[in-house]
Amino acid sequence: MAKSGQYILAIDLGTSGCKVGLVSITGEVMAWAFRPVQLSVVDSIGAEQRPDDWWNAFLEAAREVLALAAVPRTNIVAISSSTQGEGTVAVDRDGSPLMNAVLWLDMRGARHLKREMRSTFKVAGYDPVKLQKWIRMCGGAPALSGKDPAGHMLLIRDAFPEVYDRTYKFLNVLDYFNLRLTGRFVATQDSILTSWVTDNRDVDNIRYDDGLIAMSGIDRSKFPDLVRCTEVIGTILPAVSEALGLEPQTPVVAGAIDNTAAALGAGTLADYDCHLYVGSSSWIAAHLPFKKTSVLDQIGSVPCAVPSRYLMIAMQSSGANNIAFLKDRIVFHDDGLIDAEPSVDTYRVLDEIAGRMPVGADGAMYLPWLFGERCPVDDRALRAGIFNLSMEHNRETVVRAVFEGVALNTRWMMKPVQRFMQRRPEAITMIGGGAMSNTWCQIYADVLGVTVRQARDPMKANARGAAFIGAFGLGLTSLEEAAKHVQIERFYEPDRSAQSFYDERFGIFTELHRRLAPIYQRLNGSRGKKHG
Repeated sequence: MAKSGQYILAIDLGTSGCKVGLVSITGEVMAWAFRPVQLSVVDSIGAEQRPDDWWNAFLEAAREVLALAAVPRTNIVAISSSTQGEGTVAVDRDGSPLMNAVLWLDMRGARHLKREMRSTFKVAGYDPVKLQKWIRMCGGAPALSGKDPAGHMLLIRDAFPEVYDRTYKFLNVLDYFNLRLTGRFVATQDSILTSWVTDNRDVDNIRYDDGLIAMSGIDRSKFPDLVRCTEVIGTILPAVSEALGLEPQTPVVAGAIDNTAAALGAGTLADYDCHLYVGSSSWIAAHLPFKKTSVLDQIGSVPCAVPSRYLMIAMQSSGANNIAFLKDRIVFHDDGLIDAEPSVDTYRVLDEIAGRMPVGADGAMYLPWLFGERCPVDDRALRAGIFNLSMEHNRETVVRAVFEGVALNTRWMMKPVQRFMQRRPEAITMIGGGAMSNTWCQIYADVLGVTVRQARDPMKANARGAAFIGAFGLGLTSLEEAAKHVQIERFYEPDRSAQSFYDERFGIFTELHRRLAPIYQRLNGSRGKKHG
């Protein structure tokens, strides 16, 4: 039991649930707990969660962590959060949610966004005048799939007008947590990003722009005040202090959305040093010294927690949630056919199955587009599938194919990432729940043709990053010093024969997309017109 030192109560709220860690200012995780949160699918293309479920999951996990008494509670110097990004919570003046949170997977806003951007002439689906302004000032543009707050807010304005009229502020997930912790309605420079209403040209002075707000179609008064990720935004409310038994004056640092925090928790602070996050979603990110946008590839370098730096993000909609889908909807689906429940070892067993199967899954291929795709194509019509199954295949075949398919999908965005950075990464740090799989780390090394660095405690990278932001905000350390404490558990080098095989398999993967995309459009492209 530690007797001294300074610790951050770090929150990591992902799509699957809330993790809470007691993390030292050098990144050592002293205690850890997790509580799941249910996701609801609406009309096939919508995705929602209840904000109260987030908060209750946090309280339960935090109480478990604090009950372990790993450090004296008086040594907890701050709370700092990392949360899923691009979610939208409409709250009233009292801070109460007016409806379920609309998540980053939700595509119902696409048709409302399209109507808002109506134009006789379009470039890449956008009004060219608006697109030029978004790119010049923001470094990106609203997702045509409707998956970001720009689309969510229009969905609420048009489909739920009574909610819109009562909305005092639109908050991202991080902003909602900070409201529950401190009572303040604020947004950070990264949580506000995908509302596309801020001038980001001076990365150290992010501010709202009246012209961009007018383009958004949302009332100016419904946007919260802006703060930096590293800013101390207040102290915990008395109700939070009482619920958790923390000191009443415990500071709250604003924190960051998940990809910002992950970049720090992965230890990839140097320019061009990439990390690969494999959680419910998946992304490649790296800090860069410049602002840049690739509209066609859906990649941009955007504001983050590091002063005077931008963060390049290339995001894909589905990562390890493909494994969760396999576990929950296929292997252990409660339909009366089998009488079994998943155990805590289920993911380990799936990893072992994938590891003992031959490279190539005996010819089976998996397309991991459970909820459309974002990069390198912004296509909400794409869906997942198993290709080339035969009578010789079995469940083990499918498991291996799913692991390989997700990695091949990541390779699909590597070329635009390299083009964006104008260099090829020789190594990449892998974090998130997917990085706990030794088999998957090797598959990624073989598929991407790069050295994969498996971070120690990869699932705790976001919480570690939130702790670093908290410690920096309190003036206890620099971000550069904090990043030096991140340790690498193991290195995975590409196997030449496997790499050569996956080179050929990748060509088939992209050909399947090219040939199937029109069919997916016929099957799913009209769904956004029927629901909303």
